[in-house]
Amino acid sequence: MVAANKISVDTIWRILKDIPDPEVPVLSVLDLGIVRDVIIHKDTAEVIITPTYSGCPAMDVIRVNIKMALLENGFKDVKITTILSPAWTTDWMSEEGKQKLKSYGIAPPNPVQQVCNKDLFAAQEAVQCPQCNSYHTHRISEFGSTACKALFQCDDCKEPFDYFKCH
Repeated sequence: MVAANKISVDTIWRILKDIPDPEVPVLSVLDLGIVRDVIIHKDTAEVIITPTYSGCPAMDVIRVNIKMALLENGFKDVKITTILSPAWTTDWMSEEGKQKLKSYGIAPPNPVQQVCNKDLFAAQEAVQCPQCNSYHTHRISEFGSTACKALFQCDDCKEPFDYFKCH
């Protein structure tokens, strides 16, 4: 239980590191980089978040999970504020989070690398297979298990995998 005079921003950040993303449970909301700020207003704890994209269906669950975790830890008044600008970017993800994605079998977002696709005369991103580390991969679908991921397949090990899209 947190006494009113013991409310601290550091305590809230420690609590947030244990709140998982409902779509990719190996990531915390901090790994995702969606928590923008934590502010204390007298006895109110405010957490400011930005969704990975404006239509993300997981954001309602994330808001509830953040609020419940803070209430369970003794915070009496919790406010969750969502801001859309600037838009979230995969650059805000932690490096540890990107490694967790790869270990989980999801290719993490990477800086856009362009390779020429001679058949399509178009550039597309080179995505590394999280299973065998090959860059000989191809996109099967623009959308994977969730809208923020694309479905790829490795041409070497033949395994399909999700790729957390850059944006």
